[in-house]
Amino acid sequence: MSLSTTPAPARTDASAVPSTPASAAASTRLVRRAGIAVVTGAGSWAAACAALGTTPPAGTWQAVVVNLTAVAFQLGLAFLVTAQVRTGAIGTGRLARNLLHVEHALLAVAIVSSLMWALTPGLYDTGFFFVIDLFWPLSMLGMAAIGVRTAIAGRWRGAARFWPMVAESWAPVVVPTAFLLPAVTQYIGAAHLLVGYVALGVVLARRPELTGARD
Repeated sequence: MSLSTTPAPARTDASAVPSTPASAAASTRLVRRAGIAVVTGAGSWAAACAALGTTPPAGTWQAVVVNLTAVAFQLGLAFLVTAQVRTGAIGTGRLARNLLHVEHALLAVAIVSSLMWALTPGLYDTGFFFVIDLFWPLSMLGMAAIGVRTAIAGRWRGAARFWPMVAESWAPVVVPTAFLLPAVTQYIGAAHLLVGYVALGVVLARRPELTGARD
């Protein structure tokens, strides 16, 4: 009687299932559509700001146009954040995904703020509107942080890696300009949108594979 044992041979017909990267869930079509949404929204808001100003008198048709194009811009950002979630732009961990979901929530409330600016001037002086309106700058600061984190993470490549940081610096650049150089704020804001977000949208629409998306 032998006390030796022979270990079972390792199986070669099966392998451990690898974890699925976030980029596997993103198609180039999704990223391309996000790019088109960013170009459309940022371009329309840039044109409105350049022609009518960033803050036209409340209750005027100019204010309605500027704020509705701002809604288009914010919807474009929502598509952009969706692409960032699906491609793991700032990381694939739970914290990274949750931060992007928080940005989605901030944008959703900011959109409500823009709609109120456009359609309900009678509510401007209410406490509710004051609270809702805070989400506009908060959402833009969140986008700025996402841009920096995208560059650091390095999951997006080439222009797609660094251009979000340029595009999403809109608030840090334009808000101080509104206090220091109010006469030219509308033109600086519009130019920054074109150089930043519109250019980023073009990159995503033409080169979605830079984000790790696949057909």
